Amino acid sequence: MTHMAEILEGVSNSGKRISTAARNNKKLSLILLSSFLLATIVIATVSGVAASRKNSDDNSHSASHAILRSSCSSTRYPDLCFSSIAAVPGISSSLASLKDVIEASLNLTIKAVEGTYFTIEKLLGRRGLSRREKTALHDCLEDVDQTLDELHKTEEDLKMYPRKKSLSQQADDLKILLSAAMTNQDSCEDGFSHDDADKNVRKVLMKSLTHVYHMCSNALAMIRNMTDTDMMIAGYSNERRLEEHVDKNGFPEWLSVGDRRLLQASTVTPNVVVAADGSGNYKTVSEAVLAAPTKSSKRYVIKIKAGVYRENVEVPKKKTNLMFIGDGRKNTIITGNRNVKDGSTTFKSATVAIVGDGFLARDITFQNTAGAAKHQAVALRVGSDLSAFYECDILAYQDTLYVHSLRQFYRSCLIAGTVDFIFGNAAAVFQDCDIHARRPDPGQKNMVTAQGRDDPNQNTGISIQKCRVGATSDLLPVKSSFPTYLGRPWKEYSRTVFMQSVISDVINPAGWHEWNGNFALDTLYYGEYQNTGAGAGTANRVKWKGYRVITSATEAQQFTAGSFIGGSSWLGSTGFPFTAGL
Repeated sequence: MTHMAEILEGVSNSGKRISTAARNNKKLSLILLSSFLLATIVIATVSGVAASRKNSDDNSHSASHAILRSSCSSTRYPDLCFSSIAAVPGISSSLASLKDVIEASLNLTIKAVEGTYFTIEKLLGRRGLSRREKTALHDCLEDVDQTLDELHKTEEDLKMYPRKKSLSQQADDLKILLSAAMTNQDSCEDGFSHDDADKNVRKVLMKSLTHVYHMCSNALAMIRNMTDTDMMIAGYSNERRLEEHVDKNGFPEWLSVGDRRLLQASTVTPNVVVAADGSGNYKTVSEAVLAAPTKSSKRYVIKIKAGVYRENVEVPKKKTNLMFIGDGRKNTIITGNRNVKDGSTTFKSATVAIVGDGFLARDITFQNTAGAAKHQAVALRVGSDLSAFYECDILAYQDTLYVHSLRQFYRSCLIAGTVDFIFGNAAAVFQDCDIHARRPDPGQKNMVTAQGRDDPNQNTGISIQKCRVGATSDLLPVKSSFPTYLGRPWKEYSRTVFMQSVISDVINPAGWHEWNGNFALDTLYYGEYQNTGAGAGTANRVKWKGYRVITSATEAQQFTAGSFIGGSSWLGSTGFPFTAGL
């Protein structure tokens, strides 16, 4: 081989080597390019999914916030409503409806109430507390316990909404429970209103009580918004509410034939008998209550034989469906004399305090003999839902009957007192009752009512229908020296109605009296409808914005037993007479 040939062969071999390297590089480049493209696609896909998820989360978050803001807009404290719920971790994408927002609000409220409990316990550990301060703090613990119970019941009922009962019944149940929860905060606060020293303890509690009150108010406003809307869509009216679930005899449709016969019978067989002389099962009413079954769904009857029982009786919330039957209101008397002047709170001064739901009483006198000079001294305090009293006397002076909370009914009872002698924030209806002012201390004015509604969404108030408003024998000769009024506004949205009643001339022509200057005069609701008697004239009544002479039967219908306390669905089961409508 010549040198050139060798060169050419070398060049040729070199070309082959270069060509092979190029091919190898090209393959590598293609592999690298493919890998790069694949990585780009994967990254783009992952980024797209992430972006999609983010957009979805953002949209969900935005939608939830819109629902939250819309829901909170109906409340009295919208900023608190929104900020408290929005701050809950994980809540941003879980709110799909107004009902979801209400449930979240209730959950936060329960936690806030639990915080109040620990604050009260800490205060009880302070040294130097007065007797009344200790009593007031224990009252607050009871209020907290009751509030938690009412909030949990609200949660349970809300889960069943709107499938548990009729819409109107569910709406009433939800609203009355939250109204009561709010009232408990007021009751705790009011316990520290008697001495200057009390105000120091009150100041520590106020932040917590106010926060819980506002949270309850927000939940109540949203519940009212939800239920009112649903009822409007369903075409509800007062007439329809009265007719729901009731047969032609006024009994609930769910009541068995046997139970109807039992309730219609003139006598009820007692489970136990109380007799002071030892001839019964127990000597005191308190012993009989203590021995009664707890959380009973059946009526448990305690017969209280004739006698004077000097004791303070409490029916706690766990004692449900109890019934007291006396030997006649003049013969069976439960009496006490606790009062604020001697160191009690108004709440704890009650001779008889009823909290357990479904309580009934018949033919008994509840009495507090402390007298006008001892200031607040309650004969009967009632915080029992669906409770009723028939042919009972309720006698004291200032703050005789504390209709504390929930739904109550009074039929053919005598209630007598001086200052604010029917007061509280229940939804309470009085029918065929004698409501008499008595002689107070010199310089005092008599106030028949002092209703405590302090939120416009609460379904509470006092309705006095087909009753007789007059004076006791000790006041009649001197009635011109002691002005007597139908009521005054204890709280901002106080609501009281007198209708179809006989009002004597013991009532001042102005009819109503202010609490403190202009307080609540524009926001209260005081109404009179078709009353008769020398004191029923409305020509010289107060000219407040919140006062009205009711001329519409439809407006008056709202305050009947059938509408105001849903009586058509439960009063028939008491065995007591009642009128559902006008």
